[in-house]
Amino acid sequence: MSRVGKQTIIIPAGTEAKLSGINFTVKGPKGTLTRDFPGDITIHIDGANVTLTPNKTGDRTLNALWGTYASHVKNMVIGVNEGYSKKLVLEGVGFKSEVAGKVLNLALGFSHPVKVNIPEGLTVTAEKNNITVTGIDKELVGQFTAGVRAMKKPEPYKGKGFHYSDEVIRRKQGKKAA
Repeated sequence: MSRVGKQTIIIPAGTEAKLSGINFTVKGPKGTLTRDFPGDITIHIDGANVTLTPNKTGDRTLNALWGTYASHVKNMVIGVNEGYSKKLVLEGVGFKSEVAGKVLNLALGFSHPVKVNIPEGLTVTAEKNNITVTGIDKELVGQFTAGVRAMKKPEPYKGKGFHYSDEVIRRKQGKKAA
């Protein structure tokens, strides 16, 4: 049995949840999210409560899907009400970041500037060397932030590169003089 899947998801006031076939839609003050949930998991909407139940019991993969679908629904409800945000910090001499329209311009020490297109539904701000990514879709915010971080991961000797604001980088000792 899935502990996450068994929990009832409460929909706050001012938020609408609708199910049509396999298409689940949540509409809230910050926007609308839609996702398809195919499979053997049934979604029930009773007023302000959403519950998920598997059609068969005892199947391990179905129990895993049960918890996953419940997490997706919960993340959708939180996203349309509060939104999600991630912060990246860029460390290093000469490393710069700026937002121009729907493009994130980065100077990462390469021979060329790096330009990253910002997907629809995300808001990116860059002040000094702090980049903040906000949006209502948790998956999209995390994927975009991870993609930007992968362009220049923090190195262990001086800590240069992108790191999350709450991430601690383990530092290594450099060469010792003989």
